[in-house]
Amino acid sequence: MPNISDHPIGIFDSGLGGLTVAAALHKRLPGEDIIYLGDTARVPYGTKSIQTIRRYALECALFLLKREVKLIVVACNTASATALPTLREILRAPLIGVVEPGVNAALQLSKSGRIGVIGTPSTIRSGAYQSTLKELAPAADVYGKACPLLVPLAEEGRLDGPVVDLVLKGYLTSLKRLRVGTLILGCTHYPLFKRAIKRVMGDEVSLVDSAETTAAAVEDALLREGLLRTHGRGGIKCYATDIPRHFNRLSGLFFGERLGRAARVTLGDAA
Repeated sequence: MPNISDHPIGIFDSGLGGLTVAAALHKRLPGEDIIYLGDTARVPYGTKSIQTIRRYALECALFLLKREVKLIVVACNTASATALPTLREILRAPLIGVVEPGVNAALQLSKSGRIGVIGTPSTIRSGAYQSTLKELAPAADVYGKACPLLVPLAEEGRLDGPVVDLVLKGYLTSLKRLRVGTLILGCTHYPLFKRAIKRVMGDEVSLVDSAETTAAAVEDALLREGLLRTHGRGGIKCYATDIPRHFNRLSGLFFGERLGRAARVTLGDAA
């Protein structure tokens, strides 16, 4: 029987955005196998009700557990913000979200204490980033802004140009007026818009991409549990719940290099 440390790490997101986390994890821990699930049939999660998001997240996590993953990364900010506590109550597997690593990075970077958070409507409504920031830094001024159009734009590969600039100006102008010094990109799709966001916010604003800090949190958890794989070279296997052709076309944009073809699966009855 294989040692549990040789089992893969599972990652799920509503679509392709979590591949930015997978890329950071693959770079940091190249010996680990990764199984990635993109719930492309139901993207975006951010406009759904909390009850629906929790159901989707549980189905994704159970799919990964069937593949004997040793740890699950909830790479979707919306699911991390609204469903992670529920998943931890139901499941026994180690679970890592993206909210706390992003918050810790923002607090380390912030000099003015004026921190902005952009995310999906559900992430911002949940208050997960805002409450965690205030809990750790009560004196901080925290401002949240929902940006619902960014995930659909990213999923279509539209990352720059006049339409993107117009959308971002509409979302970010209020945060710029509030003079935030640090901006948390509270969705795994948003790092792909870094260049365009910088044009609106200015180079003096620090952008927090939680992919790197999440990868560090995963490494810490594996070390703590004695689950770090210490030999071999890891690979990544991808699944998508709809139109794997679309996933295959754009996955390299999110991951940073070409990936193998994603297999199509149906959650709930996938073996």
